[in-house]
Amino acid sequence: MTAAAATGAPAQPARSTYSAVAIALHWLIAVLILTNVGLAWYFDDLKGAAQVPPIQLHKSIGITVLLLTLVRIAWRLVNRPPPLPATMRPWEVWAARSVHVLLYVIMLGMPLSGWAMVSASPLIRVHPTTLYGVVPWPAVPFPGFSSDQLHDARHLLTRTHNTIAWVIYATVALHVGAALKHQFFDRDDVTARMIPFLARNKGAA
Repeated sequence: MTAAAATGAPAQPARSTYSAVAIALHWLIAVLILTNVGLAWYFDDLKGAAQVPPIQLHKSIGITVLLLTLVRIAWRLVNRPPPLPATMRPWEVWAARSVHVLLYVIMLGMPLSGWAMVSASPLIRVHPTTLYGVVPWPAVPFPGFSSDQLHDARHLLTRTHNTIAWVIYATVALHVGAALKHQFFDRDDVTARMIPFLARNKGAA
């Protein structure tokens, strides 16, 4: 028996949208990730000292995404998201949940692999990570690693970081495509859960 039933109080309806905190974290992290993607494409065409400022900003944004993702996961654990429409097919529910899990893995794996990658580079001594030029950020320790082992680790981490980047492109495309499908074809208010100012669709579940 629920507390509401025990006290005779009417049951509270389930939320139809995410909380303001969840929405803010979602869009802030999305903007930061897209900014970092743009920065990566930008500094790849630069050479020498010209790369340093955009790379430092790229590292700062990456660590910010990591920290905000941890906050978002903690918030998600104590604040249940609004339910998916009952009209969704089982495979659609499975796909939606799988993509969300993959997005969380990406939001953690991308900055973690980047952090470890730059920490394994000898350039970390010359250009240590300082968040936004203000807050010193420690390097990931590699105790007992020889220079050759650090080289191999950096190579593996670089490949991992680059692979996750391509996974990001595919996953974001799926995520955006699904949102557009729900908004314009299914018309079931799934997209409005994260964008509350969208007009509610008549007859939505």
